[in-house]
Amino acid sequence: MLRTLSVLVVAALVTLGLTTSAQAATVSYVALGDSYSSGVGAGSYLDDSACKRSANAYPYLYASKSGASLSFQACSGAKTTDVLNSQVGALSSSTDLVSISVGGNDAGFSGVMQDCILQGDSGCKTAIDNAVNFVENSLPALLDKVYDAIQSKAPNAEVVVLGYPHFYKIGGSCSVGLSDTSRGYINGGADALDTVIEKQARNAGFAFADVRSAFTGHEICSGSAWLHSVTWPVDESYHPTATGQASGYYPVFTAAF
Repeated sequence: MLRTLSVLVVAALVTLGLTTSAQAATVSYVALGDSYSSGVGAGSYLDDSACKRSANAYPYLYASKSGASLSFQACSGAKTTDVLNSQVGALSSSTDLVSISVGGNDAGFSGVMQDCILQGDSGCKTAIDNAVNFVENSLPALLDKVYDAIQSKAPNAEVVVLGYPHFYKIGGSCSVGLSDTSRGYINGGADALDTVIEKQARNAGFAFADVRSAFTGHEICSGSAWLHSVTWPVDESYHPTATGQASGYYPVFTAAF
């Protein structure tokens, strides 16, 4: 009788999908994109490559905490063409989850920051205006190509597109450096970028993870910044710290699916 009961219990658990093997199904996760996804600025880099993939970046944190199988493709400096040429090959029909941040490098925001630092308010406004023009008129088609490729190669995946934070707290604690006028221009550029990325992501049927609220109160000049200001190595400037990845990007990413 006991053997019969055991068989019945196991059969019931299998029917309900509650067996250990069912619970242990591993999520196949591919992390695509640029430095905000690779974790530049967050330290604890996983290898010596120029991609600067960090153990503190949100994709690695998610895989470590969830047990997902991570293919970490995101790379510092990546543009939409780099994602298409070097990253989406990691996708397949068995991919369950994809994350991506891309677009900032296409719009040349690293050059914009340099212009804002060196050329004052007028030069900053010109640089931002040029970048926003590109974002609104040229970037949508570039993003569509990336999102189409993701849909084609990973048709069964849930896709989360992540945006970019505001860099500066206006009226904050910084007494030197850029003026609040230029800081406002830069935040406006981030808004324009996020608006276009969100629109194209939702058109593709993807989730959009907006990190701006998470970083509110933790911008540069806030006194509790989760972003580096100008720093060394210089490529880590204006990127999230380890705390910015863990307390900013990670919870917004995981809340999106």
